[in-house]
Amino acid sequence: MLNKIFIMGRLARDPELRRTQSGVPVASFRLAVDRDFKDKQSGERATDWIDVVAWNQRAEFVCRYFTKGRMAVVEGRLQMRDWTDKEGNKRTSAEVVADNVYFGDSKRDGDSGGSYAGGYRQGGYSAPAPAADPLGGYGAPPADGDQFSELSTDDGDLPF
Repeated sequence: MLNKIFIMGRLARDPELRRTQSGVPVASFRLAVDRDFKDKQSGERATDWIDVVAWNQRAEFVCRYFTKGRMAVVEGRLQMRDWTDKEGNKRTSAEVVADNVYFGDSKRDGDSGGSYAGGYRQGGYSAPAPAADPLGGYGAPPADGDQFSELSTDDGDLPF
């Protein structure tokens, strides 16, 4: 069986972090995902509001770095959950249980007039620091500054 889902959308509100009775962090948030097609009558795209749940370190990550309006890419699985409302009626909800959550925009794109609070502080938005040897131990880069060079030996045989 296969249950894999990928969605990309903007957070409808700030994520909410709670903890289970045993202290496990769980975050819930909602993504606004535009459909790929426009309505024939209005000419506008409809939006689907998709509930997402993240657990453990993923939950803490989402609550720390994502805020309302930020673009997020969620990889996970679809889960159906049965529950009873306040009036005693049986209800069913669909939600995505996140396996991975990625940034869908850059820090600049997500910073829309103060809605962004904080940022990914581990180099997620800037170019990575250059390695001591950009060629991974295969010699110094060429003098012209290009970090790629042709291999000097080619036996003509393909490895496959």
